[in-house]
Amino acid sequence: MWLCDRRHREPECMDDPSLDADQHRQALHELARLNRWSLAVWHLRWPLRQLMQEAGMRLRILDLATGGGDVPLALAKYARRHGYRWEIAGCDVSATAITYATEQADRQQLPVRFFRCDVLRDDWPDDWDVVMCSLFLHHLSEEEALGLLEGMGRSARRLVLVSDLERSVLNYALVWTATRLLCRSPVVQTDGPISVCAAYSIAEVRRLAQAAWGKGFRLWRRPPGRWLLQYRRMGAR
Repeated sequence: MWLCDRRHREPECMDDPSLDADQHRQALHELARLNRWSLAVWHLRWPLRQLMQEAGMRLRILDLATGGGDVPLALAKYARRHGYRWEIAGCDVSATAITYATEQADRQQLPVRFFRCDVLRDDWPDDWDVVMCSLFLHHLSEEEALGLLEGMGRSARRLVLVSDLERSVLNYALVWTATRLLCRSPVVQTDGPISVCAAYSIAEVRRLAQAAWGKGFRLWRRPPGRWLLQYRRMGAR
């Protein structure tokens, strides 16, 4: 089946700059629900906790293409609950997303800073221990994805984390079903299956990581329907 054999990219509603702001905000809210359901933050917590325990330090964490900011906000809640000293920020190209994320941080009284940045064109600060992104790589061409991974590897002082969907027939069916059972947003219901078609396979992610970093990375499948890529800077503990 073509879905398993190769990527098929189509424009996503969420990437349309003319998308109505209210529809955009509703989609961000419902994507946060899907992220909770798919254990997105749970998969990211353990490598962060491991790094902190090994290095015995305060962590500075930057989330690229953060969208509505639900991932860094959930990490901030986790850090507060456990007394971890994590300084967390998120950036995104969308002004609507940054405004929404900032409102959520204020409402939840979480010290997470959000700022606008086009990570494919702009430079981002290189004083972060951890640079990560979630559900972003599938939006990119292979050339763009390779450039992003190289940039993350240069800017992260210790650790890079990348999480995204895995392309498969089973995951397509899973996402199609989840976006209809858990979401009312037509944007999410349209974009979800499109995202799976555009996603990278495990083998493709491994090739990109090898091209970007050579050594020092690990790649795992993370159910339901995701993978997690980790890169440790040489010499980082």
